[in-house]
Amino acid sequence: MADSEKQVREAPSNFKSKVWAHFGFYNTDDGKTLDKDYAICKNCLAKVKYNGNTTNMHSHLVRHHPDLASEEKTAGSQPTIDSVFKAKLPIASPRAASITKSIAGFICKDLRPYSVVENEGFRRMLTTLEPRYEVPSRRYFTDKAIPALYAETRAKVEDALKSAERVALTCDGWTSRATESYVTITAHFIDNNWELQSYVLQTRVMHESHTGAHMAEVLEKATEEWKLTGKEPAVVTDNASNMSVAVEMTGYQHIRCFAHVLNLASQRALKLTAVARLLGRVRRISVFFHRSTPAADALKRNQRMLGLAPHKLITDVVVRWNSAYEMLSRFLEQQPAVTAALLSPEVRRNVADISTLTEADISNAEEVVQALKPMLVATKSMCEEKSPTISVIAPLHAQLLSDTVSTIEDSPLVKEIKRTIHEDLSKRYKSTEEKNILYVASALDPRFKSMLFLSPPDVQETYAKVVSKAAALMEDADVGMETDDDEEGGSTEQSAAADDTSDDNENDPHTPKKRKSALADLLGQTFKDTRAPLLSPTSIAEKEVKQYQDAPPLPLSDDPLAWWKSQAHSYPLLAKLAQRYLCVPGTSVSAERIFSTAGDIITSQRSALTSEHADQLLFLKKNMP
Repeated sequence: MADSEKQVREAPSNFKSKVWAHFGFYNTDDGKTLDKDYAICKNCLAKVKYNGNTTNMHSHLVRHHPDLASEEKTAGSQPTIDSVFKAKLPIASPRAASITKSIAGFICKDLRPYSVVENEGFRRMLTTLEPRYEVPSRRYFTDKAIPALYAETRAKVEDALKSAERVALTCDGWTSRATESYVTITAHFIDNNWELQSYVLQTRVMHESHTGAHMAEVLEKATEEWKLTGKEPAVVTDNASNMSVAVEMTGYQHIRCFAHVLNLASQRALKLTAVARLLGRVRRISVFFHRSTPAADALKRNQRMLGLAPHKLITDVVVRWNSAYEMLSRFLEQQPAVTAALLSPEVRRNVADISTLTEADISNAEEVVQALKPMLVATKSMCEEKSPTISVIAPLHAQLLSDTVSTIEDSPLVKEIKRTIHEDLSKRYKSTEEKNILYVASALDPRFKSMLFLSPPDVQETYAKVVSKAAALMEDADVGMETDDDEEGGSTEQSAAADDTSDDNENDPHTPKKRKSALADLLGQTFKDTRAPLLSPTSIAEKEVKQYQDAPPLPLSDDPLAWWKSQAHSYPLLAKLAQRYLCVPGTSVSAERIFSTAGDIITSQRSALTSEHADQLLFLKKNMP
């Protein structure tokens, strides 16, 4: 039978492509099955080789029936990539919500103005990264996205604070560039993994004057709002009188920031006439090299010639005493290059009244740097981010008092510097309460437990306080302590608990009383219970303290919290006590870093930023992972 006489049969129903509307198959010669070697075009009866796919058929339509190919493409084609990416993501979709949350985190973590979401470059970048995402409005971030992120993060902080054995607070005020006064409070505690944690709790605008009463009110409201009153908070502040009054009014434990103590003593030394005059001359030279391009170029040239490091000179900042130290140190390092630069013709031609230091000035500068070096080392150690706690204050304070005692080899200038610093340091931490706090904290730091900076009677008295506090902790918390069964005279409180249970059962009307046996009547006095009495909380505490004192001290470079993490099972009472003392920071400097950050928040771009938004931004900046 000729092909023209054959009937084109429909393709099987499982052939889903739209192209089969235009193609079918002939039957085989026996007429019972379809001949699938060739697809037959229904429009022109052309045979198209069929290989199991529709490519050849599509090509046939495009070549011979373009109008049908266009209809087929329109009716049956998949959405193009462009059309898919032109469809906008719903704002509540997981993908859009994730991007929005990331933008909110970016604003807070990098302290960007809310208006960044309206910037053309920012929007163009997001369109490139995710064309389907539509950036919400600025108001959406201020009213919804960032408050939601704040609520989520706050819940995590509250949960973390619940597990704290004790919480310490740092509290201080700062002023924004818009001249508004704020107070920021930060909490510190040691978690169950013996990691020191710090969280910014809140930032509040202070419309009233910073009196002690107002500061006390802020502190009390914060502890109530964050449910910290039961955590026996200790408060670390600077040496301002209003802060001392505020903490005293709250009744909380007060520790003065050791970094501020060091700054006050060092500032007094810098104000000595000879030192101030020297600093003035060095400062003038430093400022000159910063402002004069020819002088800066001459300095670089002479640094290369003399093989000196290409460091710029440093100009001090009034409020940071260590910047004056750094200014002198840098000048001494670069002094040959500075002298050569000042003598170069191109520099002398422009400025005639700038001269380098004399030999006597250089000698004095070296003496000042050497005399202040212990103060610099102490200041740097106190300003580390994760440490130190108050346990380092007493040993550092004692060491500095020793280092500032004049020796016969000291020059008159060095003696005057040491005397000034020594007198100022001697006035600090003199109250009995402050000493007790600092000494107990040092005793609980395995690096300083030998207490070599104290006299033997003071060491004995300090450890007696440790025993008393540990025993009280056991009594108050009803800690289930155990003594070793294999030690002489030892017994367990678990057995005591069993005995107590037996006694309770005897008094319980629902528990049948055991009848006293005849054997018990006859031999009861001879074979009575001879177990040793339970150790008292004081005895248990004394035992732990003795073992702790006998253990080798921890090297100064090691982490005391890591030591306690590994040894807490050996000293369960002292470990609890250590958590309560070592969580207290020795300085509020880490909190003041927040203030320097916070001061950048309220700028001309953020003039309309409310105090609530400032609080949220700082909170998220410091507390987001």
